[in-house]
Amino acid sequence: MSTEDLAVEIRDLRVTFATDGGDVDAVRGIDLDVRAGEVLAIVGESGSGKTVTARTILGLLPETARLAGAVVLSGTDVVGLSGSRLRQLRGTEAAMIFQEPSTALNPVYTVGWQIAEGLRAHGDVSRKDARERAIDILRRVGIPDPEKRVDDYPHQFSGGQKQRIVIAHALALDPSVIIADEPTTALDVTVQAEILDLLRRCRDEFGTAIVLITHNMGVVADLADRVAVMYRGELVESAPVGELFSSPRHEYTQSLLAAVPRLEIADRAFTGATDAEPLVRAQGLEIEYAGRLGRKAFRAVNGVDFEIRPGEVLGLVGESGSGKTTIGRAIAGLAPVTGGSLRVLDVEMNGLRERDFRARRRELGFVFQDPASSFNPLLTIAQCIAEPLVVHRVARDANDARDRVDELLEAVQLPKAFGDRYPHELSGGQRQRASLARALALKPRLLIADEPTSALDVSVQARVLELFTELQERFGFAALFITHDLAVVDLLAHRVAVLHRGDIVEQGPTAEVLGAPRDPYTRRLIASLPVPDPVEQAQRREMLRGL
Repeated sequence: MSTEDLAVEIRDLRVTFATDGGDVDAVRGIDLDVRAGEVLAIVGESGSGKTVTARTILGLLPETARLAGAVVLSGTDVVGLSGSRLRQLRGTEAAMIFQEPSTALNPVYTVGWQIAEGLRAHGDVSRKDARERAIDILRRVGIPDPEKRVDDYPHQFSGGQKQRIVIAHALALDPSVIIADEPTTALDVTVQAEILDLLRRCRDEFGTAIVLITHNMGVVADLADRVAVMYRGELVESAPVGELFSSPRHEYTQSLLAAVPRLEIADRAFTGATDAEPLVRAQGLEIEYAGRLGRKAFRAVNGVDFEIRPGEVLGLVGESGSGKTTIGRAIAGLAPVTGGSLRVLDVEMNGLRERDFRARRRELGFVFQDPASSFNPLLTIAQCIAEPLVVHRVARDANDARDRVDELLEAVQLPKAFGDRYPHELSGGQRQRASLARALALKPRLLIADEPTSALDVSVQARVLELFTELQERFGFAALFITHDLAVVDLLAHRVAVLHRGDIVEQGPTAEVLGAPRDPYTRRLIASLPVPDPVEQAQRREMLRGL
């Protein structure tokens, strides 16, 4: 293959970061090629060096980074280039799609202005022409009614539409390479399927090379042509996608694929007392948010019925905006019940006065999606875990609660010494274990877990889910597990309720709902879930198009 066929050529790349604790070798002498019109997926856990490698292509590393080796982009070695020369290459030769579109877009400018400004910064383009090109690129990425939407602000678009706009930014100057850093992590499975289709079109219609950074092996199976596996800064395996999934050679690749949760329709039958009084019972539950500035109220939940019995795990699934987090907040007394009935731990939540529920709060635990933001960064892990014990006067202070904290750390498989660390000193998976320990501190009868594994690497996610199952069986708490990942529900839940725009469209035993779904929306959700098998995924993609 000639060098003309290569969009990016990386040779013996080494990246070292200078830190207070000494030098950290983030990338250790890797070689990679990205061909024109090809999707190369770089996979690995957090800290493997995959994002650092991709960012060197655009010269987006901080000043503390020292680079060695060569990164050749369209015939130009970007290592050591000046800032002005790098700015000329960004957008025209290579562009980036960031993980979180809300932070990538400027909230005070219209999306059309932001795309047009990028065009004008790289050429002599009039405002009128730039606007016309912005409308055209928005149309090409699937934004409806682009002539009007071009003048809207980022907050007026859904998460999936914002990601399409970020892709439009990247495509605007027709670059030879697009670097997509976890482009679907924060998206629902159905929206994710649409974005993956759009990226596939970028490759097929525009001939764009794509460097895909992800830890989702289902996404890799759906989109990638070749896969490079990184581990602790080194490239441990590289192969065509079919070969890597069918016969992975390196043991790390094998463990990565083994950790992927799959929709296997496991029958996790509920063995508790089916005639026991439910801990949670919703009958005709309605939840509305009051309108502001003269707008009418928004109804988030439309008269739903469900129950959670002692010792049972109910999986609540649905897309963003379906109302699942609102239901979880209502059960915890954090969102108002405006209609119907919701009884939680023998307390009616409709018309609830806070003091009537205060005594019951200690029977309820909460595991948040992002433990980093739910922990006080100024407190040690032991102090964070002890907080519920101190608030509910089970212990005088964190020191008095230390024995119980050590028990909890042991239960979630963390060393006791971790109690003396601060939240930022733990990895994402370790913080989520500590979050589980805090939720269990008061021996709750009911646990609410809101997307607790969505931000974790696949292998870390597997360990946390395994731990959750062990703890649930050991302590016997009931749980509402809120997620958009059906494979996770299949692994954990005894029963599942599918929520769509505030309505429960289907519910029942997990094996029944996922194995023989009756509602078209449930079937679409299942078909949208990418599986870690390129052949099967291609078949599922065709099935989804049919739906």
